[in-house]
Amino acid sequence: MTTLQQLEHTDAFVARHIGPSDADVSAMLAVLGLDSLDQLTTQTVPADILRADPLPLPGAIPEHVALAELAGIAGKNVLARSFIGLGYHPTLTPNVILRNVTENPGWYTAYTPYQAEIAQGRLEALLNFQQMVIDMTGLELANASLLDEATAAAEAMAMARRVSKARGQVFFVDSQVLPQTFDVLKTRAAEFGFELVSGHPEEAVNHELFGALFQYPGADGEVSDLSTYIAAAQQKGAIVTVAADILALALLKSPGEMGADIAVGTTQRFGIPMGFGGPHAAYFASRDAHKRSTPGRLIGVSIDARGKRALRMALQTREQHIRREKANSNICTSQVLLANMAGFFATYHGPAGIKRIAARVHRLACLFADGVRASGGHVASQTFFDTVRVQTGAATESVLATARVAGYNLRRVDAGTVAVAFHEVATGADVVELVRFVTGKTVDVAALDARVADQFPAALKRESAYLTHPVFNSHHSETEMMRYLKKLQNRDLALDHAMIPLGSCTMKLNAASEMTPITWPAFGGVHPFAPRDQVQGYLELVDGLSEQLKAITGFDAISLQPNSGAQGEYAGLLCIRRYLDSKGQQARRICLIPTSAHGTNPASAQMMGMEVVPVACDDNGNIDVADLKAKAEQYRDTLACLMLTYPSTHGVFEAAIRDIIDTVHAHGGQVYFDGANLNALVGLVRPADIGADVSHMNLHKTFCIPHGGGGPGVGPIGMKAHLAPFAPNHAVTPIANGSEGQSAVSAAPFGSASILPISWMYIRMMGGAGLRRATQVALLSANYVARRLEGAYPILYRDANGRVAHECIVDLRPLKAETGITEVDVAKRLMDYGFHAPTMSFPVAGTIMIEPTESESRAELERFIDALLAIREEIRKVGDGEWPRDDNPLKHAPHSIADVTGEWTRPYPREQGLFPLPYVAENKFWPFVNRIDDVYGDRNLVCSCPPMSEYQ
Repeated sequence: MTTLQQLEHTDAFVARHIGPSDADVSAMLAVLGLDSLDQLTTQTVPADILRADPLPLPGAIPEHVALAELAGIAGKNVLARSFIGLGYHPTLTPNVILRNVTENPGWYTAYTPYQAEIAQGRLEALLNFQQMVIDMTGLELANASLLDEATAAAEAMAMARRVSKARGQVFFVDSQVLPQTFDVLKTRAAEFGFELVSGHPEEAVNHELFGALFQYPGADGEVSDLSTYIAAAQQKGAIVTVAADILALALLKSPGEMGADIAVGTTQRFGIPMGFGGPHAAYFASRDAHKRSTPGRLIGVSIDARGKRALRMALQTREQHIRREKANSNICTSQVLLANMAGFFATYHGPAGIKRIAARVHRLACLFADGVRASGGHVASQTFFDTVRVQTGAATESVLATARVAGYNLRRVDAGTVAVAFHEVATGADVVELVRFVTGKTVDVAALDARVADQFPAALKRESAYLTHPVFNSHHSETEMMRYLKKLQNRDLALDHAMIPLGSCTMKLNAASEMTPITWPAFGGVHPFAPRDQVQGYLELVDGLSEQLKAITGFDAISLQPNSGAQGEYAGLLCIRRYLDSKGQQARRICLIPTSAHGTNPASAQMMGMEVVPVACDDNGNIDVADLKAKAEQYRDTLACLMLTYPSTHGVFEAAIRDIIDTVHAHGGQVYFDGANLNALVGLVRPADIGADVSHMNLHKTFCIPHGGGGPGVGPIGMKAHLAPFAPNHAVTPIANGSEGQSAVSAAPFGSASILPISWMYIRMMGGAGLRRATQVALLSANYVARRLEGAYPILYRDANGRVAHECIVDLRPLKAETGITEVDVAKRLMDYGFHAPTMSFPVAGTIMIEPTESESRAELERFIDALLAIREEIRKVGDGEWPRDDNPLKHAPHSIADVTGEWTRPYPREQGLFPLPYVAENKFWPFVNRIDDVYGDRNLVCSCPPMSEYQ
């Protein structure tokens, strides 16, 4: 008899998430000579750190139950009409973009476009984004987005110091800068040793400054011509940044026209929901002369092997790996999905549509201001775009309360003033209500509209054209836009087509049920600075996810504010530095980092003002314990921390992990645990239990937030109790976590809050036992791939039992020496077999690192293995002289649709190049271009859309 309890199948999602079936698991274990997942686990994970007890989490629940539970939480948020402003505004996401991009796995499951030949779609979308930013800001160069406006401003400050020849250490900040931006600047400046000085822009020249930041329009809504202040600061050698509202720039003179060196801001107003603070794509534009000092990623134009125009990431693509602590920034990702949405918003609306939206927003603000004046109120604002300040005197709290009861949120500026920020969603009816709140009078909007003039002088009006490129003038019907989006999607390989076995990247399933809640209005429509009693659902979500992560990691406290893995690294090191400083141990500035570490580790340490000391690794990929102990002893009085990735970036569980951690603690240091490989630990090892003091977790890896083609990400940190008081907080809306008074690392209190439901759903549906099994299957898949490939390729690192962790490194250096075939050739050839390449040349040059994850079925693993084995046979033919070293399928890979027709003079059959295995023909993915010429792209750097002549 089958009972009802068995039929309920509460853990059904576990089998949906984990690719191999029970039968597949047994077959894979048999290949390894094992009987069970537990046997594999005990052979792979050191016994002294392996957790015996189950995770203290509830059991698994079905998808529909989890969605209903989360809907109940979301329903506790109050969706008021928001007129708070301060960098966050209600907006309208065009449905054609919402359905075809935001909710489309072809866009959100792609990885950062390192393999450009199979990423031409999102690369074009990002180039469009860069062109949009260049046009709107009036500057010559823009990157492919940053994390938020506040961190973009902080990056601008750091860039100003790199570029400016001024000797002073003062960075001047306009007193009208958004308060969350100033909060983040305080954090960064303190660790860089910069002095922040705030005041009116005209006061900047009174200081020995290397840089300045002006806000346009200001936080109070005022708009002024900054040209004179910019020129005066530049005369003193300062690099001047303008933080500008991108929608306002449709009507106002651009930062470039005023002489700014850098412009930063958020593109949230271009169709991205507020989402309680994020994620949103920040923009960063600068002069062309500073392109090699620009942080983040630049998309550039190059050519392929046939001379066809092709796009690629240029310049800083891998700078953290190459330059390490000398990198411009620790930023190794951006907000690609959001940048694409913002760029598509501009593409869909075009210049006339963008100007119309901006003009309408300004018009509503003008009607409101005149309505207040006509009703006897006092408008404090003089020249404004969208934000109007009203002097409400002793009635301020009453005005705010009345508005709130009616479903409106206004901004309290001070005890006698409120501000009202208009936006795309506002209406004339809102104007009537808002005037009534502040004056008690009712106005006739139509009458106001007949007589009111615009509110900024002609000298500030924008005369220059923008969005003139054909891409912004060709897709204004929904049919054309839908087809353009589909055309770009077809050029990209994402998880909806094949596995993406990138080592150290964890490209696992992003389940539809996990993604569903992120477009719920109850999450998307909430302002990050809304009253706390209106965001109880979000606070419950934050607390619930924090408790889940505590149970998984063993830490005492969690901060969800960092909005990328690199930000998590920075925040974790910040806690360590603040803690040591509080103990009077300011001299502790040495950061030990294994040579195998991800390049963001040393870059983050440098940003924290620490001195990086490398620790050697042995021939087996482990930390050289003797070298670690020698350096810990050498720097015993100045040691701040060890940055440790576990399992190591070499893909092994190091048996000496406890000895390593104990050594650092014995010499006065803290242990920073890089959570990049947490997918190998969940349910088996808790970082805090083995001695880690702080760790960041990549929710966009282990906990199923999709990579989005290069962002968004979330990098929360877990802390032991002694570090918790030093976690980031927030100046605008303090977080009740015991770290009150500490400055922020991100613009919003909870970072990219609107995508936290993804991780909450994953953990809730998997339950503790499901999470443990997922980790065990991830270990199984990696060991299975290593075993199946070991006869054809050397597997570089294994532990004493011959096991790898959740990823394995294939060493191609011997084959390169024998045949001239490189890791790049293998990576490009995999595209012809329908796969994205594994991670190339990291952490070891000349290798590929494979991470299959638990989500890929055995059938998909076999397909990938077959591809690599077939490639090995092709390499043999090169080595045996059957094909020339410079004229073979690997050197010509990838093959594009252009190779289908025309004369064929190559020494291998056309079918061999295009359809190397039978399965390829059944579901062929065609790279849009042939191999891209990276050298040409760097020597002829173009980071904007090609001229109109190429479209004629």
